[in-house]
Amino acid sequence: MSAPDGRSGTREQTGGYLTDDTVQLRPPERRYGTAAPRRIPRPAPAAGPVPAPSSPHAPAPASKSKPPGGTASLAKSSALMAAGTIVSRVTGFLRTLVMAAAIGVGTLNDSYQVANVLPTMIYVLVGGGALNAVFVPQLVRAMKRDDDGGEAYANRLLTLVVVALAGVTTLCVLAAPLLVRMMSPDIASDPRRMAVTVAFAQYCLPTLFFMGAHVVLGQILNARGRFGAMMWTPVLNNIVVIAAFGGFIHAFGGFTGSGVTPSNITPEGVRLLGVGTLLGLAVQALAMLPYLRGAGFRLRPRFDFRGHGLGKAMGLAKWSLFFVLVNQVGMVVVTQLATKAGAAAERAGHTGSGITAYNYALLLWQMPQAIITVSVMTAVLPRISRAAQDNDMAAVRADLSYGLRTSAVAIVPCAFAFLALGMPMATLLYAGSGADGARGIGYVLMAFGLGLIPYSVQYVVLRGFYAYEDTRTPFYNTVVVALVNATSSVLCFTFLPAHWAVAGMAASYGLAFAVGVGIAWRRLRRRLGGELDGARVLRTYVRLVVAATPAAAAGGGAAYGLTRLLGSGALGSLAALAVGGTVLLLSFLTIARFLRLPELTALLGMVRGRVGR
Repeated sequence: MSAPDGRSGTREQTGGYLTDDTVQLRPPERRYGTAAPRRIPRPAPAAGPVPAPSSPHAPAPASKSKPPGGTASLAKSSALMAAGTIVSRVTGFLRTLVMAAAIGVGTLNDSYQVANVLPTMIYVLVGGGALNAVFVPQLVRAMKRDDDGGEAYANRLLTLVVVALAGVTTLCVLAAPLLVRMMSPDIASDPRRMAVTVAFAQYCLPTLFFMGAHVVLGQILNARGRFGAMMWTPVLNNIVVIAAFGGFIHAFGGFTGSGVTPSNITPEGVRLLGVGTLLGLAVQALAMLPYLRGAGFRLRPRFDFRGHGLGKAMGLAKWSLFFVLVNQVGMVVVTQLATKAGAAAERAGHTGSGITAYNYALLLWQMPQAIITVSVMTAVLPRISRAAQDNDMAAVRADLSYGLRTSAVAIVPCAFAFLALGMPMATLLYAGSGADGARGIGYVLMAFGLGLIPYSVQYVVLRGFYAYEDTRTPFYNTVVVALVNATSSVLCFTFLPAHWAVAGMAASYGLAFAVGVGIAWRRLRRRLGGELDGARVLRTYVRLVVAATPAAAAGGGAAYGLTRLLGSGALGSLAALAVGGTVLLLSFLTIARFLRLPELTALLGMVRGRVGR
């Protein structure tokens, strides 16, 4: 349920890790060629960067437009993206805090969340998955193949996306009432909530046009080795939306004072929030244009689509369309169930147990994934694509192993931290929405917790299929994930009390990805004709879990004791989070160093080196 623009449920999505955490575990150095696959040696633990496998491969012939792919370039790109993602996520998270302070985390915010998720859902249905997964490899190939470095191909793709999204956006704005009814029959049953949600939707739906433009412009830049723009421009979106909700607080007061609901919000208030949301995405997309000029790319509309490779890309994209269609069906199920459960829980006196709590917890939970895993794999994906084109399976396996092990160093302890410290995190950060609402978010965040590990692993594994232009296998894998998630969510809604149902749905999300990882791993192993460095990867994850489990118990126990002593207000939550987090981190580092993890040793060596400069 993530959005490409950094809004609730995405990313543009910090967990306290330094920017450089994503890049200092050095990826395996290699040059691309057609040599036979090679075994990946197991280096002994050592201080410093993880040793790279030796490479007997010959360099690839020079191309007309050679994309960057060296280790230094990869490290620089990952660092730039991580920095941009950190700032984007921090400002995105500040946005949710201002939203909660302005309109709470109850039924009014649920209406805004339903309206705000519609453009994301429609965008990925009409091509978002294809743009992200299919067209990056195609753009890289066009750069190597075409005399103009792929510029004409990129302009054809951009023209096609802009024309298609303009038509889809117009239809969706006209169909806003129908779309809201589809997303939440519970909201549709209440005339006042329905009217407010439709009004929000009519402002939010045009953002899907700017969302698509932003992504395709960003992918054109990514294929040319310019990774920063796509990570930094969402900061502008967040700033605009923060200003809009801040203006709402200035005009109408904060939620704890105004108690604003769908029944008493004014048309002027709806207009202020809606225009701010739309303006944020427009600024984000338009801010990409100077980056394109800086890369030497000239925007020229081109309508000569036939005979230039777009047909092949569209053929590949159909499986990505099916992929996101299944995802969105699951998204609709969760949204319908969560809005209904949230309304029932609020009637029973439990605020913050609906789709807003789910989305806000999801945004915080996804931050480590976006800062670490996405940054690393976005930079590595063009490199993997070139290795796959050269049929260098050993190189693909090495890069995937690197991505899994590098991300695990941060992802595993973060997952346990959410489980142990999710409550003081939420009660501190969302205190402005009221104590009950903040606690509701805390329970959902704890339930998401450990699911971060399979969620991150699956993201990396699926990049292996996309590198070979295989979009069918990820589709089948997603069917399984969506079915498990939807089935488990229905069971939670049916058998759990209303105020626990959404927390159960959050746990179901992680369970679904755990099932999906098992299936995807076996299929990718067959696709690459050998082990995926599985023993080494598994050993890394097991050691990290062994270190994180007692650390989380110690940190969570310390936080619970302080909360009982000082209360769960802002001061008590801050003390609990600070002390519990310190205990968890020190315990984890102590145990992990005893277990002699080479990836963690390299990370700590890098931090010491930076501090010593």
